[in-house]
Amino acid sequence: MAVTDLLVIVTAVILNRITGIFFVNSLLSITPACSLVTVLIYFSWDCSVWLTVAFTIDRFVAICCLKLKRIYCNEKSAALVISVDCFLATVKNVPYYFVYQPLYILDGVPWFCEYKPSFFTEPVWIAYDLLDHILTPCIPFILILLFNVLTIRHIFVSNRVRRGLRGEKEGKNLEDAEMEKRKKSMILLFTISSSFLFLWSTYVINFVYVRIKGGSYMSGFNFGDPSYILQESANMLSNLSFCTNSFIYAVTQANFRKELKKILKYPMTAVTSCFTKQK
Repeated sequence: MAVTDLLVIVTAVILNRITGIFFVNSLLSITPACSLVTVLIYFSWDCSVWLTVAFTIDRFVAICCLKLKRIYCNEKSAALVISVDCFLATVKNVPYYFVYQPLYILDGVPWFCEYKPSFFTEPVWIAYDLLDHILTPCIPFILILLFNVLTIRHIFVSNRVRRGLRGEKEGKNLEDAEMEKRKKSMILLFTISSSFLFLWSTYVINFVYVRIKGGSYMSGFNFGDPSYILQESANMLSNLSFCTNSFIYAVTQANFRKELKKILKYPMTAVTSCFTKQK
């Protein structure tokens, strides 16, 4: 998940946004190159979003389905899920390479990318675009919300049973490390769902607006145009979602923080070890 989120930052932010603003006439501005970058952006988006779904299901199985946990929650299953996710994301997004045409041709060289008019008129492309937005982010959000709700419900029921078994009386709170751990899990799961909903909702709204209005996703660079503001806000928030995913899923995990500390301490540890061996 961290790798795919980083890939989104590299492709969508560095190669697309930063290069497009500060290095306008670079090789990445040639039509084949920017078409390829677009495919990589959608590929990394799909990989990251669906790995988030897979991880959410993994947490649900680990907490709620103890019998299935032995089969699903292991390295072999994780490798299989990652491989299938990357393969399907590749197959799904290859057609995006063929939906663009040059903005203009200078000395026989095609520059920049704009959607072909047929992308908004031909039924095949309309269906493909609709399917693309349904698969990312509509279905992932529904699945994330569903499995998080089921997980939280299971935690509530388990806590109620646990309090009964411990003989806790109403109005009397006894310290329970396991219940505190479950409470933190509920807060984490709620944060995940609300973050994903908030940061992707603008993207979905922009898609619906463009489809109702008709025409292209690109409204030029009129910074005062509400359509342009909505479009760029949607892109910014969706890219921000990939930054928060790493923080929510990884940085909040104790094992991840432990390994991160090892990485940060490694240079100092290596130098100290070297001096010790010399002495």
